[in-house]
Amino acid sequence: MGLRVLVVDDQGIVRAGFAAVIDAEDDMTVVGEAADGADAVRLAEELAPDVVVMDVRMPELDGIAATRIITGKENAPRVLVLTTFDLDAYVFDALSAGASGFLLKDVHAAELLHGIRVVADGESVLAPSATRRLIGHYASGAVTGHRPVSGPRELETLTARERYVLGLIAAGLNNAEIGEELGITVGTVKSHVNALLRKLGLRDRVQATILAYDLGLAHPNHPGTHTA
Repeated sequence: MGLRVLVVDDQGIVRAGFAAVIDAEDDMTVVGEAADGADAVRLAEELAPDVVVMDVRMPELDGIAATRIITGKENAPRVLVLTTFDLDAYVFDALSAGASGFLLKDVHAAELLHGIRVVADGESVLAPSATRRLIGHYASGAVTGHRPVSGPRELETLTARERYVLGLIAAGLNNAEIGEELGITVGTVKSHVNALLRKLGLRDRVQATILAYDLGLAHPNHPGTHTA
């Protein structure tokens, strides 16, 4: 059946459009649709999708609150948030609630499908504008209350290779690109990524990137030089 996707949006025509695009893919199946956050929480429990495509502004229960409930459960699906509103608060709140990605609804179909595949694979995806502002805000200290709790002491638990991989994640490289950079397989990269996330107590690559910037291991527009 491939990837199981739950589509959540309070506008029926938008929801149907996303569902049609996703269902047309050979490796994806829309297993359900929800018109509000409360239904999303219920269907996520009943249908066990791999990915939930989640709107933000909805009646009854908004997408941020629904995301927090869904991702707080055991064996939770990945959540990709889509919204019309490119607002900082939505980005920060969605990520802190457990979303693995944040895209705007005006993305091309190919970008949406790529985003679904990326988060399903355990990685994270952000709209370019959101990425730039997110990193800038965290690096400047303008945002508080959403930072990862890890610090220098936790970094000491990483191997030299894991610290190198953390720097490459912060530089925006995906697993395939990191593998090419290091001359190792994607599977080995995933092992390094999973190990460093576990040691640092982080949920995903977005939090890892934030931590790297927060601790001065990377800087906006300057990925830095890494040593293995």
